[in-house]
Amino acid sequence: MNRVPSVPLHSGEKIAALGQGTWHFAERPERRAEEIASIRLGIDLGMTVIDTAEMYGDGAAEALVGEAIAGRRGDVFLVDKVLPHHATREGTVRACEASLDRLGVDHIDLYLLHWRGRTPLVETIEGFAELKQRGMIRYWGVSNLDTDDMKELSGVPGGDEVQTNQILYNLTRRGPEYALLPWLSQHGIPTMAYSPIEQGRLLDHSALQPIARRHAATPAQIALAWVLHHDGVIAIPRAGTPSHVRENAAARDIELTTDDFHDLDHAFPAPTRPQPLEVL
Repeated sequence: MNRVPSVPLHSGEKIAALGQGTWHFAERPERRAEEIASIRLGIDLGMTVIDTAEMYGDGAAEALVGEAIAGRRGDVFLVDKVLPHHATREGTVRACEASLDRLGVDHIDLYLLHWRGRTPLVETIEGFAELKQRGMIRYWGVSNLDTDDMKELSGVPGGDEVQTNQILYNLTRRGPEYALLPWLSQHGIPTMAYSPIEQGRLLDHSALQPIARRHAATPAQIALAWVLHHDGVIAIPRAGTPSHVRENAAARDIELTTDDFHDLDHAFPAPTRPQPLEVL
């Protein structure tokens, strides 16, 4: 049976280190049943963090997630995101109400600001605070915020309640290692890595092939195992088929060696200077 490692949120509550993303779900009707089956299988395999957003399919992904987790709400740590142009105090509350309706649930476990827009952070945090008070969310966090943004957030009243920063992080996107990841670690805030396999673009990378052969694994599993190796990092790869879900789950059992890390560092060098946070 696969190990189910966990990562503590800023609050101390532990959640699964490997979850499931749903970006581009519910875009093709013929795939709906398989996408729902994939989410359900992932839950069975301990990938209980389910990430979605009101932006995905204009809410269609939320509705699909709601169908997939029906009857299993207690098994799931549900993550959702509010668009920046909705993220005023009142707009955040309205957006969350709409998301809850599409999901068919009475609360979201972790509600994130999808990326930073023109609304002052203090207004968004006030909206999050109201949602917490009403019991509509348990925690809040952010996504796609760089180091300077996180520093600013920490100085806003209530900003110290941030639970995670969801960012683009994988072997080809190591820029956050220079400043952002150390800052988050120092403040006890875990990183949630989206697109940990670079949306599949790492699958054919020549550097991953020999390492994958050494572990009788796939290149995708090696790339995912590398992300999961980092303390305080939660990975949320998307998998639209049950076989892909099983492949992702098995990556938890891969123990990369010193030689593996050396080869990966050679092929994907760590940053030596500050880099702007990349987004997809």
